[in-house]
Amino acid sequence: MGGTARIHPTAAVDPAAELDSSVEVGAYSVIGAGVRIGANTRIGPHVVVEGPTTIGSDNRIFQFASIGAAPQDKKYAGEPTSLEIGNGNTIREFVTINRGTVQDRGTTTLGHDNWIMAYVHIAHDCLIGDHTIFANTTNLAGHVQVGDWVILGGCTQVHQFCKIGAHAMTGVSTVVLHDVPPFVMASGNTAQAHGINSEGLRRRGFSAGRIAAIRRAYRTLYKSGHTLQEAIAALRAGASGPAGEPRAEEGSADVAMLAAFLEGVSRGIVR
Repeated sequence: MGGTARIHPTAAVDPAAELDSSVEVGAYSVIGAGVRIGANTRIGPHVVVEGPTTIGSDNRIFQFASIGAAPQDKKYAGEPTSLEIGNGNTIREFVTINRGTVQDRGTTTLGHDNWIMAYVHIAHDCLIGDHTIFANTTNLAGHVQVGDWVILGGCTQVHQFCKIGAHAMTGVSTVVLHDVPPFVMASGNTAQAHGINSEGLRRRGFSAGRIAAIRRAYRTLYKSGHTLQEAIAALRAGASGPAGEPRAEEGSADVAMLAAFLEGVSRGIVR
């Protein structure tokens, strides 16, 4: 990371930080030791980034964000945990993202091309995929996992250790106390399932056949009267042939992904 980054004269950048020469750092921002920032990332004014934190390329972090601070966990005793942020993320005003803890992965991870709106909190050890949208004042407790293409409505609150599957969506002011399966729309306090995110799937190029297969899988999970284990078995049977080989039918891979998520559920699912 050679060259000289474009750093405002009032910004404080620790000599032990590594910034690509194309990085911009705004007025009064503080970049700590152990921070690495990739090409074309822009850090706005009054941002604090603490290390160990790695931030990839083409990110934009707006004013007053706090990135890589120590976890809000009373067990934390100064262990060298970290935060990893990918490429192409937008992180808006007053967002807080904490480092991990040794009780879990030790790393909080935010993937690529995520849109994180103002006042969002992402706690220690969270694992966030790619292409997500977290609307204003959404809060994730520790150890939460969020899959690709998830949309969390404004003021969504997610309990620690919950998992939210790919392409799921929550409504405004949703309180998530259990896992949200892939493709499911959930809302309420506490969250309940309300069908599949069909409009979001269409916008992402899912064919009518794939969406129909996901809708059938939803009915198997929620409308058949099956227990969770019975629903998993039914979904597995529907996504594979007589010899256990994957079907070539449209949507079978989506149904298999749903079944795999359900097999990893530890907190139960939203109902």
